[in-house]
This record gives sequence, structure tokens and C-alpha cells, in this order.
Amino acid sequence: MESAILSGKSKKDLQLLVELAEKLGIKARILSAEEKEDLVLGKAIKEGRTGEIIDTDEFLKSLK
Repeated sequence: MESAILSGKSKKDLQLLVELAEKLGIKARILSAEEKEDLVLGKAIKEGRTGEIIDTDEFLKSLK
């Protein structure tokens, strides 16, 4: 399955694109602010992962 994310300043234009997608048989919807936050947070987590194991004590000290 392929996906696309569109962003625009006009809610009316985005709604028009959603309607067009649905007429073409493509599932589409407008994301809420919370859903957009979740996507961005998930992306940041993936980019920040190194797979490296770190010492818990050292990590906690670095937060202070």
C-alpha cells in the first residue's frame, strides 16, 4: 500500500482533495492536530534511535 501526506493552508482545498480521492476509490481523511503530533513524534523517535545500549546511571546523570 502506498501513502501520501498533503499539507496546505486552505481547509477548503484539502477537503476538495479528500473528496476527489474518495471518488477515485482512494481512502483519504484529514488528520487532527493530535494525530499530526503523533506522526511527528514517531518520526523523531525513529530518527533518534541508534540501537546503542547506554548505561542507565549515566543517562540519568545527563538529565540533571
